[in-house]
Amino acid sequence: MQHLTRDNFYHETAGSTLPVVVMFYASWCPKCAMMKPVLEKLEQRYAERIRFCEVEIEESAVLAAEYGADVVPTFVTFRDGEVYSIMQ
Repeated sequence: MQHLTRDNFYHETAGSTLPVVVMFYASWCPKCAMMKPVLEKLEQRYAERIRFCEVEIEESAVLAAEYGADVVPTFVTFRDGEVYSIMQ
């Protein structure tokens, strides 16, 4: 999974021709740690159809606030550069 920060977030989500699933997570979150291997398997299975990325909420607090990631993990799906869904 590609790690996103404020510096590359918009380029990687808006600039992708594929749908992008972004997991907002925290390093201290056990549920996030459980979900990461699941997303990595999905990433392998759907490599040609969906991109999977991650954002650490304490490292990128502005992005977390912008997308309402006050509960972790939060999954935001982008399609054609726009938010398609948010799941908490």
